[in-house]
Amino acid sequence: MRNRFKNPNISIMIIGVPKEIKNNENRVALTPAGATELVKRGHQVFIQHTAGEGSGFTDDAYTAAGAAILPTIEDVYAIAEMIIKVKEPIEPEYKLIKEGQLLFTYFHFASYEPLTKAMVESKSVCLAYETVEKADRSLPLLVPMSEVAGRMAVQKGANYLEKPLKGRGILLGGVPGVLPAKVLILGGGIVGTQAAWMAAGLGADVVIMDVSLQRMRYLADVMPANVRTMMSNEYNVRNLIKSADLIIGAVLIPGAKAPHLITRDMLADMRPGVVLVDVAVDQGGCIETCKPTTHENPTYIIDDVVHYCVANMPGAVPYTSTLALTNATLPYAIQIAERGWKKAAQLNPELVPGLNIIHGDIVYKAVAEAFDMDYVPVEKYLVD
Repeated sequence: MRNRFKNPNISIMIIGVPKEIKNNENRVALTPAGATELVKRGHQVFIQHTAGEGSGFTDDAYTAAGAAILPTIEDVYAIAEMIIKVKEPIEPEYKLIKEGQLLFTYFHFASYEPLTKAMVESKSVCLAYETVEKADRSLPLLVPMSEVAGRMAVQKGANYLEKPLKGRGILLGGVPGVLPAKVLILGGGIVGTQAAWMAAGLGADVVIMDVSLQRMRYLADVMPANVRTMMSNEYNVRNLIKSADLIIGAVLIPGAKAPHLITRDMLADMRPGVVLVDVAVDQGGCIETCKPTTHENPTYIIDDVVHYCVANMPGAVPYTSTLALTNATLPYAIQIAERGWKKAAQLNPELVPGLNIIHGDIVYKAVAEAFDMDYVPVEKYLVD
């Protein structure tokens, strides 16, 4: 990096934003407004041709913001010191990643061993949105997409309850004289809370489950009367799934695989046409029979139960999602660009747990444990 400032602690960085190539992923990692903020601080921003079109942002909007347009994804990876993305790199991108290159994106390593091994072999620096963590244990870069996904889970679930889509043929909110649908939400975090608000607003009968009494007390205070709380355990789950119409998996263990709260044998206790939406599928899923699907082919049926398991749900509403994501990631991107990843992490402890893989070493314990791979404490790379 070349220094253009009097302050020797501030550097410039070459930042690349490739076009997302995951199936039907229309989000982009940086808005023109975000590009403006980086460029005015002296950084160079390179956007792949048409990267923003799916979210409603043209190449002209980026050039007006001071960014440069590059024709191919290969060009972007070749020039950038920091790659800012939305979703994890997929196989065609692995060979493009350079040793020492910083990747700032969602990774969800614990759910996919080939990606983990590929990033280890690349010797790049992988800073994962989903494990950046504040002192209060909140996950600031996961929150905006969790908010979108939680609301979408109800929107999609209500749609797939329709009979032509193999659902039970039940209207989520019912009508006068007809009871509403029963919605069961597993997990009372950001996803579960947003899902509960949406389902309640549509008039459904909602139960939200969690293992934290403190969280359930909070939810009981803030939720409307048609949302009830219940302790999450196997006995209660098995009882509630017998009458549920829509079940939403919203369990998160930061950086680790989600536990299976609904197992294969439990499908036999569900009514035909029940819809399962597993928002946790990109972290391994909390429903055993769920496997990642795409927006192109979002559902499949096992034992007459509809499974909706799209791993990038917010990609279906890219304009909203891109704005929400950039609002959250940009302050961190600016810190990293101006200080470099190491100094930025030293100055901002929120970034430290975001570091998952550095120069071939796995430095996030839950990822190493997921695949029985070697773990190296991140502190090794943060000492001067």
